Amino acid sequence: MRLDPELAERLQTVASVEGRSVSDVAREAIAALVDQRRQDSQFSELLEANLARHEESLRRLKGDD
Repeated sequence: MRLDPELAERLQTVASVEGRSVSDVAREAIAALVDQRRQDSQFSELLEANLARHEESLRRLKGDD
């Protein structure tokens, strides 16, 4: 994962202050974001719309139109 230098520096600072690795802090942040999105109704609606779109594309590729 690439981060802009300013964000990478802030992440390094958080990890250093907490005595943890940058990877550990990043994993925790990503897990928190995923959990937050799973509980977000707007995200759920977007997910459903994307699933429907991809299902239709797969049917077309398979020749089930």
